[in-house]
Amino acid sequence: MSITWTQVLIAGVWGGLLALERRAWLQAMFSRPLVAATAMGMLMGDVTSGLYVGMVLELYHLGSATLGAALSENDTLVATGTSAAAAAMTQTSGGGATEAIAAVCILMFVWLGRVGRYLDRRLEPYSSRLARKALASAELGQLDRAVRQNLWGMWPHFILYGTLTAACGVLGAAAGPVWRDQVPLTLVRGLAWAFPAMASVAAAIAARGSHARNAPLFAGVSAGVVTLLAILFQMRRGM
Repeated sequence: MSITWTQVLIAGVWGGLLALERRAWLQAMFSRPLVAATAMGMLMGDVTSGLYVGMVLELYHLGSATLGAALSENDTLVATGTSAAAAAMTQTSGGGATEAIAAVCILMFVWLGRVGRYLDRRLEPYSSRLARKALASAELGQLDRAVRQNLWGMWPHFILYGTLTAACGVLGAAAGPVWRDQVPLTLVRGLAWAFPAMASVAAAIAARGSHARNAPLFAGVSAGVVTLLAILFQMRRGM
């Protein structure tokens, strides 16, 4: 089974809309990882994969916050990108949603949070310039021009984050056949065991009350250790 370009487009549009909802429009918490990822899975026909990804990433980013000039990791981008990849990978692999697919996609795309934070910083000066122009236009009574400045400020976020989300869906679709045909069963089982380990690390980070500086390292090491132990256990059973 393959995904269609319509599904890729839908993933990109949803990712772009949530990028706006997170910073500039509505701000009704739809951009939270649990909601964003679950809805992405639903739109791509695989709500289970979206829910798996959303649960872990919601816990992982629960303690993060953007305060003043201190920008947190972009939890929305990592949620939409990872869930799009997981849903696409599930469909092209020919099987159902599994914890193993969710785990490998999280490990593959968890870095998107930091990429999103970098892009937010790069876009901030552009948005600030347009905000000043909009304010000046409003003070002169040029309300239509002020609204246009606001819209121009939204488009880069929509296009950039939407494109990245769609690209994750394409990469996930390409990884599906490789996952089905070339990944050993012992590794798949190991990654399935890694999923609850990652969730436990994410829950510990959430309970701490702040976003741990080395959280990606903690999550990756714990998932890697559990995966290795599960593989060794499976190999021992097969001997």
